Amino acid sequence: MSYLPGLLTLHHSLNHPSPDQTITNQPQPSPSSSPSPTQGTKYPFVAFYTSTFPAEGLKILQSRNIASQWVPSVTPASTRNYAQDPRFAETWNKLVVFSLEQYERIVLLDGDILVRRNMDSLMELPLDDETDAEGSRVFAAAHACACNPMKKEHYPANWIPSNCAYTTQHSTPADAQNIAPPPSSGVGMLNSGVLVVRPSARVYDEITAALQETARIERYDFPDQELLSDVFAGRWVPLPYVYNALKTLRIAGVHDSIWRDSEVRAVHYIFATKPWHEEVVEGDLSGLDETGVWWWRANWERMRVERGVGVLDEYSGSG
Repeated sequence: MSYLPGLLTLHHSLNHPSPDQTITNQPQPSPSSSPSPTQGTKYPFVAFYTSTFPAEGLKILQSRNIASQWVPSVTPASTRNYAQDPRFAETWNKLVVFSLEQYERIVLLDGDILVRRNMDSLMELPLDDETDAEGSRVFAAAHACACNPMKKEHYPANWIPSNCAYTTQHSTPADAQNIAPPPSSGVGMLNSGVLVVRPSARVYDEITAALQETARIERYDFPDQELLSDVFAGRWVPLPYVYNALKTLRIAGVHDSIWRDSEVRAVHYIFATKPWHEEVVEGDLSGLDETGVWWWRANWERMRVERGVGVLDEYSGSG
C-alpha cells in the first residue's frame, strides 16, 4: 500500500502527461499520426500485484477502473539481507514480467514514476524475436547512474562519476536527449524502473537459472537490475535518459548538463523517500525541488479529476 499514491498518479499521468496544464477536451491526433507529447497513451494499463497486496488496495484500484493482475512472487536462492535498502527485497518480483507470454510486449513502470510526455514509442521499439537465443536486443532499459550523489556508504567503491555512463554524454547534451551510451558504458548497469520487455519462456529460463545460483545472487548489491545487467551483459538496448530520468540526474554537478526539463518523458523518484512522503499543504509547494513540484501538481490534478467523477476516499483527498 505504501506505493499506492504513486501508482495512482502514475496511471493518471500516463493518460494526461501534461501535469502543468489543466485537463481539457482537446482534439486528439489521428490514429495514423505520431502521438503528441501531451497525448495520453493508447495502450492499456495493468497494475501487477503479488499476494502481499491487500484487498483494500484492490478496491482502491477497482474504484478507479484500473485493471489489475495477480502475479507470483520471485524468490532467489539467496537470502541476502538488504538492510540498508529494505525495499530491494521486493524488487525481484519485477522479473516475473519476462514470463507473462499472454502479452506481446510489456513496458514495466515502477510505481514511483511520473510520466511527463507520451511514451508510446517504447511499444514499437525493435526487440529480438522470442526464438532468437543469441540476439543483442533482449529488452530495453536506461542506464543506472553510478555517481552515488547521496554518498551512500554501502554502494560499490567503483560507483563514482568517472565510471557513470551519463558522464560520457556531458559534452554532447543535445545527443543525450535521443541517444544512449552503449550498454557496456560506465559500470554497465541498467536501472529497472522502466523495462521494455517481450515476454519469452526462453529468456525467463535464463533468469530463473541465475536466481538459483546462490553465490551469484549474494554478490549483487542491486537485486533485479544487477541480475539483468549480468545475465544479459551487452544484450540489452540502452534507452536515452529521458525515458527513465532519475530525479538525482537534475542535481547541479551530477548530470544537470544533459538534463532538459522539456525533453524528459518520465521522472523516476528513486530512493526510499517519495514525494508523497513529504508533508505538503495543497497550493504550497515551497521547500520542494522542481521534480517534487511536478509530482504534487499531477497528484492534485488527479485527485480533482477523481472527485469530479465521484471517487471519494482518502486517496482522492476526500476521505
